[in-house]
Amino acid sequence: MIRIAVVVGSTRPRRRTAVAARWVAEVAARHPAAVSGEAAFEVVDLAEYGLSILDEPTPALFGRYHHPHTNRWAETIAAFDGFVFVTPEYNHSAPAALKNAIDFLYAEWNNKAAGFVSHGAHGGVRSVEHLRQVMTELQVANVRTQVALSAFTDFELTDPTEPGVITPGPHQEPTLMELLDELVAWSGALKELRAQVAAA
Repeated sequence: MIRIAVVVGSTRPRRRTAVAARWVAEVAARHPAAVSGEAAFEVVDLAEYGLSILDEPTPALFGRYHHPHTNRWAETIAAFDGFVFVTPEYNHSAPAALKNAIDFLYAEWNNKAAGFVSHGAHGGVRSVEHLRQVMTELQVANVRTQVALSAFTDFELTDPTEPGVITPGPHQEPTLMELLDELVAWSGALKELRAQVAAA
């Protein structure tokens, strides 16, 4: 089975990102690969891992993790074949918490696949521009299709201090399904590649 994590890329209290991630998971559960049992999707929330600002004494490239929080995070990420990063855009980029979580690890990301669901005033697209570069450095294949949720048209907000209710436009779910099609295909192919490398 192909295992794909839906990563909640913000740790801010009352995050709109968590609302978006739940929508992604709900749609993913209806994807043909999930219905057939070929793939499973699971929400992974950064806020539940208690990662400090990167505090490992050895660079992640060497795979020698010293802290319990790092080892717990590494075990989680190692178990997945692909990722949907659900991210807001903070100041023209990805949230510091998400970049920090990514930087804790190296080999656990390698030869896997990633797709992106972003949100913000401009759909979060500039956050994803940066994340694509980061993922490429980590040997993660980026799928082309992206879901960009507008803060103005894809969420219903009555109180700016609350995350609101997600109200995706009619084109968003088909776009997400296309993203998942690509992600399942790439995740499966790269899972086979990792198995071949391990066997060799």
